[in-house]
Amino acid sequence: MTQRHTISSLLKICAAALVAAGFAGQAVAQTNHFVVQTDRIIVKYKGDSDTSKTGVAARGIDRARQALIDRAGQTYGATMRALRATANGANVLQLNRTMSLDEARQLAAELKSRDANVEYAEPDRIMVPLATPTDPSYTQQWDLYEATGGINAPAAWDKSTGAGINVAVIDTGYRPHADLSGQILQGYDFISTTTIANDGSARDTDASDPGDWAPAGSCGTGIPAADQNSSWHGTHVAGTIAAKTSNGLGIAGIAYNAKIVPARVLGRCGGYTSDIADAIVWASGGTVTGVPANANKARVLNLSLGGTGACDTTTQNAINSARSRGAVVVVAAGNSNTNAINSNPANCAGVITVAATNRAGGKASYSNYGTNVTIAAPGGDNGAGILSTLNAGTTTPASDNYAYYMGTSMATPHVAGVVALMLSANPNLTPDDVAARLKSTARAFPAACSGCGAGIVNAAAAVNAALGSTTTTTTPTWTYCAAENGTCSFSGTRDVRYGTATSYVTKTFTGSVKCSNSVFGDPAHGIVKSCSYSSVTR
Repeated sequence: MTQRHTISSLLKICAAALVAAGFAGQAVAQTNHFVVQTDRIIVKYKGDSDTSKTGVAARGIDRARQALIDRAGQTYGATMRALRATANGANVLQLNRTMSLDEARQLAAELKSRDANVEYAEPDRIMVPLATPTDPSYTQQWDLYEATGGINAPAAWDKSTGAGINVAVIDTGYRPHADLSGQILQGYDFISTTTIANDGSARDTDASDPGDWAPAGSCGTGIPAADQNSSWHGTHVAGTIAAKTSNGLGIAGIAYNAKIVPARVLGRCGGYTSDIADAIVWASGGTVTGVPANANKARVLNLSLGGTGACDTTTQNAINSARSRGAVVVVAAGNSNTNAINSNPANCAGVITVAATNRAGGKASYSNYGTNVTIAAPGGDNGAGILSTLNAGTTTPASDNYAYYMGTSMATPHVAGVVALMLSANPNLTPDDVAARLKSTARAFPAACSGCGAGIVNAAAAVNAALGSTTTTTTPTWTYCAAENGTCSFSGTRDVRYGTATSYVTKTFTGSVKCSNSVFGDPAHGIVKSCSYSSVTR
């Protein structure tokens, strides 16, 4: 019996480095607490221009508009003042108090009903990172190369490494890290509220992450329930996409010759929809009033963040704007183990929505699912997380380190990294071209993953498809070969499933394998299991 372990020499070096480095045993990612309050309203007036396209500032709030705003506010005992304009010509109104999202929706509807010139009005909702902490149990990047749960990255690297492509990480910002040295381009801090920014200022050119720690109850009543450490979420995402390789340190990035453009939108307690929308426009090369032009236009936008409810008009307009400039928008499906149609911006049109899989290639226990999910990628699960770059500080920054996180936040940069490989191989691909090739080359799920899209992203096949090769994945059939504790024999190298019809593990072997818990683990405790082999040889 010969188990197949095809790992590039690069990853062998990386794995050795991981053992030597002694990675942090704890993870400090934010748990998902959705903020269901806001103190802002977004209002767009008919005829006000999209500044991302025209560069001309919107009319703003004049006396006539303010009078109608005041009357709407009186109905709910609130006052509203103009805070700023957004990139698509809308205005952000600051409320004098915090209210529930339901009340804010009612106020927005009242405002629209009083002024026929209002195109739309909606709450400025707060989004949060979509990562979940986990403890490390493995010292390898299984997510890049393992046949069962990985994305087949090493086989793509002889054809593309992401050179010439910028990936915007729209997140918490970044920390300087030795494994990201030379990988970070000039970004921007879009957080417009000093308390959320947590760095002493609002919008500025410094996209570094000062930490997003939050004392208990600081984000609303009971949110968070206990003191929360800084997540360094954006740094973890950036490492998965573009950490350096062959530098004798830590990990390998998927598109290790791509560059990261950090757009900071999440801070303490999350980030406003209006700030996220402006970052989407700016990162893709659009104009945002008061913000310096982006000299490093991104072809790929990674949004490992989200909230609940329908896609906001403000967000959808920003996504449409980015797509019109050729940007591919990749978003997390969400971590609530529920239908992703209720997760925003995963439910927006024109995005690539990513579900998370575990090491066995099945649906991660927390991952959202549904018809709007495009594709899946490794996000980790209990016992096997995703290793990437981090910072050791629990509040303010400290030294570089690495940690295992899990979440659709971690799955999303796997797809963003593969998209960077594809666009580096063929820069002429449109966002729709990219989505079609990702789906047509996705690998069949080796374990149950209902509602997880077309399959697990396959880096090598996707790059080949970008180059014009014929690489669509064959869906295998499965042939029974042995009962539990028997020997399964077959020709060549094949995937073998062990378990029951609904609960099984898939691994790759050559020639034969004993169908036992000692080889596969126990996917269905107390139930009689069997083995089947795939019709597809590897």
